[in-house]
Amino acid sequence: MGKVDLSKVAKNVKATLGKHSPEILTGIGIAGMISTTVLAVKATPKALMLIEEEKRIRNYENAKEARDLGYDTCEHIDTLPPVDVVKTVWKCYIPAAVTGVSSIACLIGASSVHARRNAALATAYTLSESALREYKDKVIETIGEKKEKIVRDGIAKDRVDEKLAENPTPVIVETGKGTTRCYDHHAGRFFYSDMDQLKKITNEVNEKLIKDGYISLNEFYYAVGLDSTEIGRRLGWRVDQGLLELDFSAILDSQGNPCIAIDFNILPQYDFDKWL
Repeated sequence: MGKVDLSKVAKNVKATLGKHSPEILTGIGIAGMISTTVLAVKATPKALMLIEEEKRIRNYENAKEARDLGYDTCEHIDTLPPVDVVKTVWKCYIPAAVTGVSSIACLIGASSVHARRNAALATAYTLSESALREYKDKVIETIGEKKEKIVRDGIAKDRVDEKLAENPTPVIVETGKGTTRCYDHHAGRFFYSDMDQLKKITNEVNEKLIKDGYISLNEFYYAVGLDSTEIGRRLGWRVDQGLLELDFSAILDSQGNPCIAIDFNILPQYDFDKWL
């Protein structure tokens, strides 16, 4: 039996922890908040006992002082001032306070990791989109628009055929806005519509883009009749970058069905709503 490479195991563990650190920190934070509540509940009976004990001591001292001064009655304390309550019971809640602060730190840490990752992802996406646009412009300049369109349609057909190879009987969403099979590259899903409807929807979405200054990808999906997606919430367009313009590829898929593959001439951006 070979020896276990501890350094390799340690690296794998470190990589796994780093990859899932937001989930781990969030889990610890949630568990910590629950523990904080439990510890606070457990500490309350002891705190109440300390308050009652403090009141008895003060009433005893007040009665003793009154007798020493020759008074028959003295002030009876039923409740302690808030400041005195805190002074009396604060030690009981130290474990709960420590656990609560640690839990908050874990949740803040998880949020920070997510923010850094999203920023890195947005930067990478922007760089990729910029490089793709430059490449497309150079291809058009080199071989001409007609040949570039033939290449683009061929890529669209390959994408559709690849999707059908994964699932020969895909779910096709009934949008009630046409009967032609369409394919959305970004969400990787089929739906029924037609070119005239899609052009009309594009104009309506552009009106909203001009009015509001930005729109999300999901707003386009809603207009088409599709459900929202997580990526659709994160991506969108700003009016200063140009209006929404669909790129249509009319193809026959591997099953012989006519299909309209749609893409965007101006790709949606991350942080599209952060400029205002």
